[in-house]
Amino acid sequence: MQLERQFAGPLQDTVVQRLRDPVDGTICYVYLPISAPHSPTTATGFVQYGPNGIGSINCMPGTPAVAAPTRHK
Repeated sequence: MQLERQFAGPLQDTVVQRLRDPVDGTICYVYLPISAPHSPTTATGFVQYGPNGIGSINCMPGTPAVAAPTRHK
């Protein structure tokens, strides 16, 4: 999948990304948070992320990208 565009999401700290599969043309829209609450950093440098109810993905078939024509000599 290749990221084509990114849009501001409908809620604060969210985005919608448009991804396309270059092989079969499938297009996916991913709605996700760009920040997530977590626990304080532990002595080893890790954090524990809690559950997050925001996020979804929706895909639909597309048309494959057309390759540029090749020139014959």
